[in-house]
Amino acid sequence: MSRKKISIHSGTFNEESNIKEFYSRLKAVLAKHPEYDFEIIIADNFSTDNTREILRSLASEDRSLKIIFNANNFGPTRSGMYNLTHPEINSDASVIMASDLQDPPEMISEFIKKWEDGYKVVCGIKNKSKENFLMFQIRKLYYWLLKKCSDTELISNFTGFGLYDRCFMDALKRYKDPYPYFRGLVSEIGFKRCEVTFTQEKRKGGRSSYNFFSYYDYAMTGFVNHTKLPLRLAVFSGFFISFLSLLTALGYFIYKLCNWDSFQVGMAPLVIGLFFFSAIQLIFIGILGEYIGAIYTQVKNKPLVIEEERINF
Repeated sequence: MSRKKISIHSGTFNEESNIKEFYSRLKAVLAKHPEYDFEIIIADNFSTDNTREILRSLASEDRSLKIIFNANNFGPTRSGMYNLTHPEINSDASVIMASDLQDPPEMISEFIKKWEDGYKVVCGIKNKSKENFLMFQIRKLYYWLLKKCSDTELISNFTGFGLYDRCFMDALKRYKDPYPYFRGLVSEIGFKRCEVTFTQEKRKGGRSSYNFFSYYDYAMTGFVNHTKLPLRLAVFSGFFISFLSLLTALGYFIYKLCNWDSFQVGMAPLVIGLFFFSAIQLIFIGILGEYIGAIYTQVKNKPLVIEEERINF
């Protein structure tokens, strides 16, 4: 009987302060499972620090460490998807994790155990986090809101960290989305799934490349890809505000008839109403723009990434 093979997928961008510890901890965990063949596939998103030199050095001593150097920074979403769906990858299972050590490599042993128990998808759920408390609560609120609005049953407090059987990876490769929301795809694709909780550590070193706009972009990607509720809210709001305006106008009309000489409407209601309706219109035009932008991204059909170099493939 042939040995099973497991691929470990991760990405880097300016992770020189984390990558050596990530690699050493990962190898220590894999050494506990000599019954499997492992490969580690790291996609570097055009790092500008010493990350690439460190990866070259590690790969020169370990043929199981495979490196993809992107020709530019294509973002973690596109780079991560390319890493997962690379045509030369043909493992029995794949583990997806971040290289900043917020996803503990030691969890892999538990993932493998659940996989051998028959689960095709093993999700790492961060029920606690040592990150900024306010940020953690905002993330929980977002997951809750998206879960309530989504057409599929999404997983709360899930970042993609987990183990995925070959059948899931084969299904994932059939999706040709140039800017996917992977966490939503896990729920959408399906298969027998279990959840393993863990406490997310603080970022070990360096600074995250994510900023407010990055978080907003990924959050809107989740909404656009998995729910039409914002578009329907625009329609419902239009009906509701029209009905409210009609009632207000009718009330003013009746009051004016009853107090023809003394009642003056004035400019205040008109100005308030104008700004209110303008704000509502701008919000929903923006929402519509997000969906149109998603369509535009699909139509362009650009490649996920352009490779500059690969090592040990």
